[in-house]
Parts: sequence; structure tokens; C-alpha cells
Amino acid sequence: MQQDEVAARVRQVIDATGVSAREFARRIVIDPSKLSRSLNGTRRFTAAELARIADIGGVDVGRLIGTTAGADGDATAGAAVGATVRAGDATAGTPARATSMPSTVRAPSPPRSPSPSPEGGRPLQIVRETVRLIAERGFHAVRVADIAAACHTSTAAIHYHFPGRDELLEAAVRWCMDEDTRRRADATAGTRHAGDELRLLIELQTPRTEQQRRQWCVWLDLWAEAARSTTVGRLHVEYYRQWRGTVADVIRRGVEQGVFRPVDAEGTALALTALIDGLASQVLATEPGLPGAGAQTMHDALIAHVDACLTAPVTG
Repeated sequence: MQQDEVAARVRQVIDATGVSAREFARRIVIDPSKLSRSLNGTRRFTAAELARIADIGGVDVGRLIGTTAGADGDATAGAAVGATVRAGDATAGTPARATSMPSTVRAPSPPRSPSPSPEGGRPLQIVRETVRLIAERGFHAVRVADIAAACHTSTAAIHYHFPGRDELLEAAVRWCMDEDTRRRADATAGTRHAGDELRLLIELQTPRTEQQRRQWCVWLDLWAEAARSTTVGRLHVEYYRQWRGTVADVIRRGVEQGVFRPVDAEGTALALTALIDGLASQVLATEPGLPGAGAQTMHDALIAHVDACLTAPVTG
């Protein structure tokens, strides 16, 4: 199997979906830069990535790897490719070999009873359910069997798309980051007044709804993981860099508009982020599982901080 041939077939799948490479990377839950490097031939696709690409593209894994066509179902196909990945993990001497699809991989055989593909494809369903379970139980209390049960599929299907817990955690973090970025973009689209935009960003970070609380529960779990995991730590740094950059840009715009005082935008964004994180962790710790007055108190405190430290005094 030639690496450039696989990349060409994957590119055909992406073109057929009619979405950008970045959007396709979001759907298969990998770093867009990894997808770009694999398409350009400087990085090999892993077996699990090819499985997810096949699922989202609605094609056979066999088509992607250039062997006899198989099927993109969950059980038997998952066992075949998942076993290949795990065998690679056990026998390879380096991470590169452990995560690369060997040239001798055979196409998976068709499953006996294929199940209908869930909305967004099996990979996104797995990640969504993983995030939900992490929020409810904490990452280390979630078993692959729990995720499989939530997805109404087999553990082989989970390993087919995400060979290990590390891959699942990384995918869960990335999905949360993408969802948060998308919500911010949707909420602030068309907002020109910097003061209004900053208040919208604060509202999005206030854990009022079940979805917001779930997101914060996941973040709290990931903070601890970030201190121990290099991969999650990098994602953690990337997310906060993006978030603080967004807030700093809004603050600079507010200074230009005259609605904010002339302040150090980067330093102010850092301080506001720290205040949001601290207050949110207190709200979740004191109101486990229940939205209530604590969220409103947090919101009021953040708005009071903005008014006291940022809002320009009215003149004339």
C-alpha cells in the first residue's frame, strides 16, 4: 500500500462530502494539521483514522487501503482493524510504527448484522457519549464497555475508531474545543459593539444550562489530566490561547470604540479568564448537578468586574 495512493483516496472522499478539509477533520475528530500532513504525504494515516474516514465518507475501509472491498460496519470490521491497531501497539518499538497502518493490512470482512449509522456518524456519536459520561462520572471512571453500551454497539466498534483511552480523551477534548468555538462564533455573529460581545462571551461561560454544566464538568476533569498528559496539556494550552486571544481582541476593539478604558488587553483577558474559571469551579462544587442562584451570582460578579475594571466612564 502506497502512502500517496491512500492520501489520494482520502482526498477523493473529502471532495465527495463537499466540505472543507478543516470541517472534515472536525467530523473525524482529529487535529486539522494532522489531516493536512497526512494528505501531503508527510504523515501516515493511522488505522483508526482510516476507519473514521470510511465511516464519515460512507465508503469501505478496503477502498481506502486499496484491497478487496469490505464494509464499514461496526462489529466484525471493528474487530479486524482494531486488532491490527492493538497488535501494532504491542509489537512496534516506536510510537510512529505503533500508530501507522501497516502495508500488509487486509480489508475487514463485512459484519453479519450492520446497524444503521447514527447521526453525524459513529465516531462523533462515540465522542459525544464519551463527553457525556466523563461529565457524569469523571474520565477515569468511564470504561470502554460503558461507552459501547451508551452507543448501543460493541467494544470492538469503539476500538475500531479509537484504539485506546488516550485517543478517546484527546478526541473528547478536541470535540469540546470545537463545540465551544462554534457556539462562540454563532452567538457573537453580527455583534459589533464590543461591550455587548464581551457580555455574550461571559454568558456562554456561565454554567446555567445542563449543556453548559456538562461542558464545565469535562473541563474540570481535563485540568487534572492536562497536568499529567502531554497530549491533553497541549490541547489545553491551545484552547486557552484561542480563548484569551478572542477576549483580548474584543477588549482592543472596545478600547478603539471608546466603550472600554485603555488597558493591557492581554493581561486583562488573562485576569478575566482566571476569574471565570475560579467562579465556575465554585458554582459546580457548591451546586452539584443543579442549576441555581450560584450561576447568576457568578454572572453578576463577572459583569461587575467588567464594569469596574473595563467600562469607560460616561463623559459629557
